[in-house]
Order: sequence, then C-alpha cells, then structure tokens
Amino acid sequence: MRVLVCPTAFKESLSAGQVADAVADGVRRALPGAEIDTMPVSDGGPGLLDSLLEAEGGDLRAHEVHGPHGGAVTARSLWLSPSHVVIETADACGLHLVPEISREPMRADTTGVGELVAACLDQGATDIVMGLGGSATVDGGTGLARVLGYRFLDEHGSDLPPGGGFLGLLARVVDGPPLAEPITVTAIADVRGPLTGPDGAARRFGPQKGASPEAVEILEAGLTHLGERLREDLGREVADLPGAGASGGLGAGCAAFLGANLVSGSDWLLERLGFTRALDEADLVITGEGVWDATSDLGKITGEILLRAGAAGVSAFLVCGRAAGPIPPGVTVVGAEEEWLDREDISRLVADALD
Repeated sequence: MRVLVCPTAFKESLSAGQVADAVADGVRRALPGAEIDTMPVSDGGPGLLDSLLEAEGGDLRAHEVHGPHGGAVTARSLWLSPSHVVIETADACGLHLVPEISREPMRADTTGVGELVAACLDQGATDIVMGLGGSATVDGGTGLARVLGYRFLDEHGSDLPPGGGFLGLLARVVDGPPLAEPITVTAIADVRGPLTGPDGAARRFGPQKGASPEAVEILEAGLTHLGERLREDLGREVADLPGAGASGGLGAGCAAFLGANLVSGSDWLLERLGFTRALDEADLVITGEGVWDATSDLGKITGEILLRAGAAGVSAFLVCGRAAGPIPPGVTVVGAEEEWLDREDISRLVADALD
C-alpha cells in the first residue's frame, strides 16, 4: 500500500511537518510494509515556508519587524532565487504571536508585513509571493500600506490610529509613492471569501481572533468603508475579489496597495508540490488540521485535498482535534473527540484506525 500523508499545521500546536511525522509513524506501526510519501502542506498560513523549504530548498533569512500589537518579532523570507522570494505574513501578524488573553483584533495591525515586504525589496526582490492566513489582524492591510507611504485620514485630515477598529472614521485614502522598481506580487490566500459579508474577514473570522459580537460589527463596517474609499479615492475595486477577506482583509490590501494577483493558496501550493502526481500513485490519503469547521471548505487546503481524493476515487482519512463541520462523503475521521492532539496521540489514533 502507498500512503500519501499531507496534513497542514495544527494551529498554535504542531507544525505541518510535525503532524506529518506523527501520522507517518502511526502508518508504520499499523502497516510496516507501507510506502509512505510525506508532503506537509499549507494554504498560505503558517507552514508555507516549511513546506516549500522541504520540497525545493532555498535561502531562509530572518528579519526583525513589528508584530500585530507592536512588539518586535522575527519574520522569515525564503529566497528561491536572488530576486524571487516567498514570505509568510503570519510570521509578522499571526494569531500565534498573541496570547489568547491579550488578543485585540480592533487594534492589531499589519505594519510588520509591510516592513517584511520593504526588507525584501531592499534586498533585491522583484517577484514576491505572499502567503496569507492565520492572522491576528482585521485591518484590511492598512498597516502594510502605511509602511509603503499610504495615508488614511479622518474628516479633519488627521491620520487614523492603527487597526481595523478605526476604519469607520476613514474619510480619505492618500496614495503612496510609486515603488522604485517594478515588482510582481502574488498573494496566495487560504480562503476564497470577499472582504465583507457573511464569509468576509470580520463576520466569518473575527470571532476566531477574539472579536466580540459588537467588535465584529464595528470591524465589518470599517472594512466596508475601506473598500468604498479605495474605490472612490484610488479607483481600485478589490472588495469582491475571491480571497480579499483573507488574513483580516490583507488580501484586499495586497491587491490595492501592491497590485498583487490574488490566487488560491491551496491550488498554488498543491501544483507546486506535485500533488496530482502523488495522488495518482496513492492508495490512501491522510490529511488533517487542528479543527475541521465551517471554514474548512472555503478554499482551505484540507478541504481541497479531500475533494480531490474523492474525485480520484482514493480513500481518505481526516485527522483532527475536533470536527465541528460537515464531513465530506466517504472520509474517515480520526481523533475528532479530543480538543488537542499531541504527536503521540496522532500516531496512536492513526495506527488504531488502520488496524
């Protein structure tokens, strides 16, 4: 039997590589003779650089930037050539950087993402891939934009404070200066949702970041206002783009402020890793994520893997700490009765499921 092991990270717990190793160990315990292909994956959020580094290599660099609440954090860039770089925006604005008790989605911002982009430009990047997902922010990418020279003014001509909670006061967006050199930016989004609405950045994902029901509506109104101002002041229609709502509206910000092409992170990475070829050779696919919920089929990579496995007629297991959403037909769920799984839990549960 040939088993394709391709989980994503368990948020704030285990990396995709750690989960893949644990699953592979469970397969070996139950099926000693199985051939195992491990392919840790990410749809743009945490784990993207690790997946690409394992598959393709590259030069990994570290940069000190401001985190979502202003403190110093270390963010990485993966250079695939002297001018082609991949960044993981969650390194600079990720939810994992903020203890649960300290999360303030109304004030958190993406300044560090802008600093990371600026550092890559200074080091010669002309082709930038930005992974979007796992953010603590709901600021529509305005923190990034400020680093690039954009201004966000209230009715008195004063600059707004950082964070999505103040975007309802936005009266005018002032364009930033042109970049010194032409660049190509691809923003790979972990979800396909628009900037606002039921599947947008605030209403769908704000509660995961600590937003109260009242804060969700303030953030929704602010992002709606930002989309209108970007259209009126800069002539940039980005609010309804698929993926605009990724990373608290950073998808829309990347399109508006960097001219980024927004693409599905799942499609981009699976093609890059040769997933279709690996699936053709597999008898069983085992994927997983920390929590399977209503957002998992909005373009996230675990949902895409299960969809493709089903279409190819390949049996599939889903390993997760909790299943809180509908499971695709024919998929075997492993470990859905526990909130948190460690590596030994995953190995044992996979082995038991295969016995």
